[in-house]
Amino acid sequence: MKITGINSTIVNAIHRNWIFVKVQTDQPGLHGWGEATLEWKTRAVTGAVEDLAPFVIGEDPRRIEHIFAKMTRFSFWPLGAIGLSAVSAIDQALWDIKAKDLGVPVWQLLGGQVRDQVRVYTHLRRAKIGAQVGTEDISAFCDAVQETVEMGYNAVKLGFVPYCGYEATLRDVLHVEKAAHAVRERVGPDVAIMTDFHGRPASVEAARAFIEVIAPIRPLFVEEPIQPGNAAAMADLARRVDCPLATGERLFTPREFAELAELRAVSHVQPDLSHCGGLTGGRRIAAVAEAGQMGIAPHNPMGPVAGAVALHFDVATPNFLIQEEAVGLVPWFDEVFSHPMQLQDGCWTIPTGSGLGIEINEAAAAKHPFQPEIVPALDAILPDGTIANW
Repeated sequence: MKITGINSTIVNAIHRNWIFVKVQTDQPGLHGWGEATLEWKTRAVTGAVEDLAPFVIGEDPRRIEHIFAKMTRFSFWPLGAIGLSAVSAIDQALWDIKAKDLGVPVWQLLGGQVRDQVRVYTHLRRAKIGAQVGTEDISAFCDAVQETVEMGYNAVKLGFVPYCGYEATLRDVLHVEKAAHAVRERVGPDVAIMTDFHGRPASVEAARAFIEVIAPIRPLFVEEPIQPGNAAAMADLARRVDCPLATGERLFTPREFAELAELRAVSHVQPDLSHCGGLTGGRRIAAVAEAGQMGIAPHNPMGPVAGAVALHFDVATPNFLIQEEAVGLVPWFDEVFSHPMQLQDGCWTIPTGSGLGIEINEAAAAKHPFQPEIVPALDAILPDGTIANW
């Protein structure tokens, strides 16, 4: 079997363009799908896919580790977010092809099923574009959280922390405290609450001030309380707060996650399987995390191929904690794709079809072509004009 071609399909999703990569083979009807969505870097990533194609075309797609090594080592320069997103999509497609060729779900190739369902969490109102509610009106915010839970979820991730710099003002801290406690009172103890700081605090002290008032509601974790990449600072913060911390969506290599494990910097890691080297890279990171007694909660606010990949990964990963999903992101999520993500009692069910179990209707996808994204980060400006972390 040989790889004969690689091409990208772009589907607009308003705040991002989904990038789907199709790897074709010389076997009639046998191809694989992967996803390389990287917000606001669409043309760069599709260019990277084209640059990697000569390393891949002509190879046997079942030699996944061999092809992964070609893409990463022949590239010479460290690939970073753009290059590794391209690698990730191609890698995912190779697993899809191999599992289809064998007639089994991808999770069978990852070691087999270790759980009977995959717990998921969503964002406010399933992250539907235009349906978000800010925390300024706490009652309206709580209504939206309750509405989200009533959609069938027992876990939700929320944003409490405003744009800030090196200081957490008392006014902001008190408002976050009030909002967090109001949400917990509204949904009760049986709904898991996570909160994403998005790395907005520019100092450990600012992050600690917000965490201390959120900790009493017992969040499952606080995500990216500071900017990623400084494991020592994260470990310092972890020692000073009484709350599980998580990070990892903007980290890409096993070495970066090993630093977190060595320093006991977080309780849970959140690699993105569309950026960290696909399933091949993700498996290595999961092993590092397990050795460091850290749970794994894959990042995924993207399209359905990324969701399907995460689902199969979660089914077979022993230290899996919970999965982020964005099935309700745009109205055409189910229009363009057949996919295996089925919600039941706050969990995804176990897929049984061969491969990733996803197919893209390329004619329907063409109805939502590339458009310049609406970039929400553009409003991340502090009152004095300083650019903040979005």
